Amino acid sequence: MQLKKINPNLQQALAETGLTDPTDIQKECFGTLKSGADAVVIMSEGEGKSTTIAYTVIQKLEKAVGESTRALIIVKDKEAVLEMVDMIQRFGKYTNLRVIGVNDKTNIDDEKNIISAGMDVLIGTPNKINAMFSGAGFNMNTIKIYVVDDADELFKLRQEPIVQRLSMSIEKTQRLFFASQLTERIEILADKIMIDPFLFGVDDYEDEDDE
Repeated sequence: MQLKKINPNLQQALAETGLTDPTDIQKECFGTLKSGADAVVIMSEGEGKSTTIAYTVIQKLEKAVGESTRALIIVKDKEAVLEMVDMIQRFGKYTNLRVIGVNDKTNIDDEKNIISAGMDVLIGTPNKINAMFSGAGFNMNTIKIYVVDDADELFKLRQEPIVQRLSMSIEKTQRLFFASQLTERIEILADKIMIDPFLFGVDDYEDEDDE
């Protein structure tokens, strides 16, 4: 994929999966996402939302480091967990990044043991991630990038408190919201937890009240 200063190994893996031409919004937001700035990215279906999350995380982490988790991705359900895990594994085939996906049906004790042994990317549903980090033993301050996918759908289900609580547990990180539409709930929480967030894709959408 022809993106400015993209990691060559990542670019090769993307090309091997047939991803060579970025969408306009992918080109527009890549530099900002790569820089570590907070952002809200609005992408309609077919614009590569999940793909953008996956390659942004890989670009940020590049390789396995230490034992502590460095990327946390919140997704809406089990299917989204499986999809994101698959993407990061395929796009990260030329890295040694370690990735695990968790959902409400998986075994939390087994997962904690796996993560404690060394993990780079943790993907999961809000309730499961909240349960994992509510107990002792995890240092959230190693998280370098915190992503919420389908933020519009999650916040409509009143998941903002979990997203905010997890964010407050991380001293310094890049915070990213991805959604198919910009809603008032997204704007409110972004203002609360992000530092001068950039907005992408909003020109094509009207703010909507999701009450």
